[in-house]
Amino acid sequence: MRFSIIIPVYNRPEELDELLQSIVAQEPFNNPEVIVVEDGSEKTSSSIVKQYEQKLQIHYCFKKNSGPGDSRNYGMERASGAYFILLDSDCILPKDYLSIIQTALEEDYVDAFGGPDEAHESFSSWQKAINYSMTSLLTTGGLRNTETPTKKFQLRSFNMGLSKKAFALTGGFSKQRIGEDIDLNFKLLKKGCSTRLIAEAFVWHKRRTSLTAFFKQTNNFGAARPVLNKMYSGSSKLSYWLPSLYVLGFFTACILLYFGFPYGIMIFALYTLMVMIDAFSKTKSVAVSLKSVLAVYAQFFGYGLGFLRSVFRLYIQGKDIRAAFPGMFS
Repeated sequence: MRFSIIIPVYNRPEELDELLQSIVAQEPFNNPEVIVVEDGSEKTSSSIVKQYEQKLQIHYCFKKNSGPGDSRNYGMERASGAYFILLDSDCILPKDYLSIIQTALEEDYVDAFGGPDEAHESFSSWQKAINYSMTSLLTTGGLRNTETPTKKFQLRSFNMGLSKKAFALTGGFSKQRIGEDIDLNFKLLKKGCSTRLIAEAFVWHKRRTSLTAFFKQTNNFGAARPVLNKMYSGSSKLSYWLPSLYVLGFFTACILLYFGFPYGIMIFALYTLMVMIDAFSKTKSVAVSLKSVLAVYAQFFGYGLGFLRSVFRLYIQGKDIRAAFPGMFS
């Protein structure tokens, strides 16, 4: 099967270098087409791409900034492969990544697939902590990273595949700058396209490198969810409210503690201890386990506050989605 790897890039040449190295190192190497789409970057990756012109069948495109979704569409429109693999520039591939996907699709072909992510041993302690927060079963991250007979895995654009046929049927990603991959999930299902999780096709994903950047990212994710719920009637789930309920519960517990009722805050203290122990059992690092606690709180408060902000604007103020979040749409 002929793969075309699509990589949108925005001011991250160093990360792109590591990703391209991991593509060259694929075993067995099947010489995939690689399309790098520079999304209006000031710090371009042109010198990095030149280093791989003799090692890969690589094409470099530069376009005006319009967001990651539109950049992926731009690359897929110019790709020659029958199946597109979409990767973020902050990912690194295990050596058997492409062969795992090829085998999985030969055994059970689907129009689109998604894969999970892990933290590489070389990542910083903050990157490992953030990865824990986004993948643990003790957080909402764990809820997203599973597929059951009654629950479809939601494809994430940092590591996913899309057939040329499915791209033509759906038109690819929308102009939405945040939550564009979830939007594509809905469009795929609406068009009757088959999707699934390929659990073995994981990538090492750097995500964010600081707690501040992670909070901002999850805050944007939280704000996007009610927008998507409004765009797709009936898509809302109680689990989407969990971070917001966590935030409201934490503030309530603090107020009760002030008035001499400590039991609420004790529940949060117990949960914090569980996170610390679980993170240590997975990472074998005291530093990462302590930072994982902070990452989990940043995730819950970032997502939860963003979700509440979006609910307020859309349902209390009654704003149109584009008027409520003009920066979310190109």
